[in-house]
Amino acid sequence: MSEKRLIEHFNLRSKLKFNIDNGHIWLCENRMLLLHTQALSSLRDELFSNMSEARARGVLIRMGFKAGQLDAQVAMQLYGAGDDYDVFKIGPELHAFEGQVKAEITQADIDWEEGSFDGHVRMEGSWEAEAHIQKYGVGDDVGCWTLVGYASGYVSTFFRRFIVFREVECACKGDPHCTVIGKPAEEWNDDSYIDLFRMDQVPTSGCDLEEQLQQLRGSRPRLEPLNRGNLVGQSPGFAKAFDLLQKACRGPINVLLLGETGVGKEVFAKWLHDNSARAEQPFVAINCAAIPNELIEAELFGVRRGAYTGAQESRPGRFERANGGTLFLDEVGDLSPSAQVKLLRVLQSGEVERLGDNQTRKVDVRLIAATNVDLEKAIADGAFRADLFYRIATYPVNIPPLRERKSDIPLLAQAMLDKFLPLYGKSISGITDGAMQAMTEYKWPGNIRELENLIERAVILAPEGGAMEIEHLFPGKAGLSISGAGLSPGGQVHKLEEAGLDGLYESLIGSSVDMDTHLNRIYHIAVEKSGGNLTQAAKMLGVTRRQVAYRVQKGCS
Repeated sequence: MSEKRLIEHFNLRSKLKFNIDNGHIWLCENRMLLLHTQALSSLRDELFSNMSEARARGVLIRMGFKAGQLDAQVAMQLYGAGDDYDVFKIGPELHAFEGQVKAEITQADIDWEEGSFDGHVRMEGSWEAEAHIQKYGVGDDVGCWTLVGYASGYVSTFFRRFIVFREVECACKGDPHCTVIGKPAEEWNDDSYIDLFRMDQVPTSGCDLEEQLQQLRGSRPRLEPLNRGNLVGQSPGFAKAFDLLQKACRGPINVLLLGETGVGKEVFAKWLHDNSARAEQPFVAINCAAIPNELIEAELFGVRRGAYTGAQESRPGRFERANGGTLFLDEVGDLSPSAQVKLLRVLQSGEVERLGDNQTRKVDVRLIAATNVDLEKAIADGAFRADLFYRIATYPVNIPPLRERKSDIPLLAQAMLDKFLPLYGKSISGITDGAMQAMTEYKWPGNIRELENLIERAVILAPEGGAMEIEHLFPGKAGLSISGAGLSPGGQVHKLEEAGLDGLYESLIGSSVDMDTHLNRIYHIAVEKSGGNLTQAAKMLGVTRRQVAYRVQKGCS
């Protein structure tokens, strides 16, 4: 197929969405930008002026490499929609579509089964060559570093093998056009060039070292912050809660953690214990809401053998087990009135008495309590003791819900990816911009616990080596439009044009045409827009290919 028809054949123009109201441009699930080439040229000049030549080249190559990886992910979604080589050639077409350069594969030795590539690409109209010539004129060296990086990132992702391109002809040195050659990295036998693709291997010049020494001489020593461990976040709400937490961690004060279900109260409690003077002693947790009222006292305070039917032996309660350490009472607002009385007595006296026993035992326990119940309202309703509240609420810390911590979502999602990918033995290139946008717009009624569940499921659903997309996080919503769309807790799509759509639906209901005819027409329009490709039409509609084929056949009969 002619390369100039690939964009139309695969209907990629329809995947480019502009939303001026939100300030977003989307290509599939990747957020894009329209930038002046002069602005990019200025950035490029700054790099070469303030870094060594090798470091500046490395930055540009790695930036281009990332762009190539993302476009390869777009192309790989179209596997099965056409010839494999046509799908592969979308890369050069996308690069032209994005205004970077007009690229043509002039020679290619491809082994799809082995995953190898050896080829030449001719490039014309390179923005980077133009920018270089305007600043430095024609010289003796090549200059299309981002484009070399793009080609390397695109082909490496496509073949899942490190393929490196190198520019051998360039307009920057007076050649009629630019040419890059790509082959497996190990075949170049040039470590200094390959190192440009690796951030930790780029050589540092003497000038750079001198600048670093000057900065060190003028800098003041900084105190090392406490290790946050499993606590992840940087939002103002998180920072405020963490600041309160670390101020209390060294002392014995009782702490009350407040927040909705799923915000991570036990993780906060464990951090508090691990960073306290009791860190070497036990951390014992109990969920008061998960244990029946008739058993909660035995769990907390212990039981003497024969105290009640079924008490076959004496055993210590959680207070005794936590002696010297920390006891975490989750959902303390659900304690029965009887348990509240005994808990208050333990906190006041420091002594515990097992159920059915008359012997008291001294315990040294730091209490961390947590609840999602409004305890002050519970006191007013007579469901919670005021004197117990004042004992446990000496130092309250409010943990905000995830919907108020939107800037923390990317950090939390990455931390969860790092946790689950090794467990499932998978490799995922990352989370698409569209999927990240959907996560930040979602209301998260289940908070961090819900996010963790969705990430784990998405790790299972996402393709090996591919990216995590909306459809993996929110199954069944693969066809939703990112532009101007958000997800409600129920998973429904709310679009900005909803009011206009309501009017359209009302006009359809009021027409004399039946619903079946409307559906047939919608399916036929999708097939027309996809150039007759039923698979693509199915993706546009969010249905199966079989459903599209059925409707098309039904409409023709």
